[in-house]
Amino acid sequence: MTMSWRPTYRSSKFRNVYGKVANREHCFDGIPITKNVHDNHFCAVNAKFLAIVTESAGGGSFIVIPVSQAGRIDPHHPKVCGHQGNVLDIKWNPFFENIIASCSEDSSVRVWEIPEGGLRRNMTEAMMELYGHSRRVGLIEWHPTSSGILFSAGYDYKILIWNLEIGEPVKMIDCHSDVIVCMSFNTDGSLLATSCKDKKLRVIEPRSGRVLQHASCKNHRVNRVVFLGNMKRLLTTGVSRWNTRQIALWDQEDLSMPMVEEEIDGLSGLLFPFYDADTHMLYLAGKGDGNIRYYEITTEKPYLQYLMEFRSPAPQKGLGVMPKHGLDVTACEVFRFYKLVTLKGLIEPISMIVPRRSETYQEDIYPMTAGTEPALSANDWLSGINRDPVLMSLKKGYQKPNQLVFKAPVKEKKGVVVNGIDLLENVPPRTENELLRMFFRQQEELRKLKEELNTKDVKIRQLELELNNLRNVSPVGNNV
Repeated sequence: MTMSWRPTYRSSKFRNVYGKVANREHCFDGIPITKNVHDNHFCAVNAKFLAIVTESAGGGSFIVIPVSQAGRIDPHHPKVCGHQGNVLDIKWNPFFENIIASCSEDSSVRVWEIPEGGLRRNMTEAMMELYGHSRRVGLIEWHPTSSGILFSAGYDYKILIWNLEIGEPVKMIDCHSDVIVCMSFNTDGSLLATSCKDKKLRVIEPRSGRVLQHASCKNHRVNRVVFLGNMKRLLTTGVSRWNTRQIALWDQEDLSMPMVEEEIDGLSGLLFPFYDADTHMLYLAGKGDGNIRYYEITTEKPYLQYLMEFRSPAPQKGLGVMPKHGLDVTACEVFRFYKLVTLKGLIEPISMIVPRRSETYQEDIYPMTAGTEPALSANDWLSGINRDPVLMSLKKGYQKPNQLVFKAPVKEKKGVVVNGIDLLENVPPRTENELLRMFFRQQEELRKLKEELNTKDVKIRQLELELNNLRNVSPVGNNV
């Protein structure tokens, strides 16, 4: 079914939602946003901090700014700069607001703890350095309900599941035949949807790595995928056979054909989908576009109801999204983007607002929402338990109930074995200097081993001589 008609008769409380750009003093200015062409957002935001991947000479870095400190940013503002290669993705932990994960071309994933109030000096030491991929790591995602589970997808075509309570990878998903470009979880994190450069859409049971459903649709080349909350639906953005941008709606239990396909336009930029499960609104933002389209998703036909379009002349490189508990409920704000405008070095907040005259709390547009408390531990989830997110009300403003502390495990350096394969066995050195260091270190180790062998040879000869002496002496001793 291809949808080109857009019925306007359906009444919806979100039909008049509009986008409002923050005043200049509430924007973040003077940020050297990365020029990397990797198709990620390069931006992560939570109720405390805004993190942006920056352009840097040698290695990779990102900047972390408290969200309350808008305005022009000092060019010497401290950065997180421990990676040896470009940073490709950053994501805040949903339950610990000072913990951020990053992944890089240097084939590592790192977990950082940002001090209260933000950085005062450059941070080079990560809380955890996670090595398991043999090539660069392009994508990371935190599990939506478990406190210590992180997923990473590398250019080695593998997804690793890290248990951060022990700082080790515990599972490897090895069903993709090309680079994984997108990962999305259902509400309780029991299912993982992926899109891949092999043009297949997959629904995976992450703990076993079993592919439950896959689609290879010739009419719709999938780029990005998002689970639509608990609707048992998936939405993908992609390209039609005529090279027009397109969205498709799928039943997660039957990927043989899309339920709906809708042409968007003939532009070439990648379409990023964002879904808000509380309002059932879908936002579509094209890379390099200035506009954001939005829809309402329903369980009955026509499934997708076009609402409106936010327009702006400045093209977006990527978009960060504020979690629900960071929104301004007094202004009836239901979604907030942080738009990266590379040419201006500008981060521009865009608030999506439901126009209401009343000053009181609008219960109907703010249902109970996923909060900041994990539903289960890493071990609980790995053992097979699924739990829905712990919900919170936005009525009394934001109060963090979570008193947990995120601790890094203390561990020795050793091989990383998953499914019987040592993932570190073939990890290549990441820079020429590192290659030289590794070479000299190995030369030194060989020299020491040779010395040790020579010493042991001498010792063995001495012991053999002593033994011979004893044998020669003992008959004499008996005769005495």
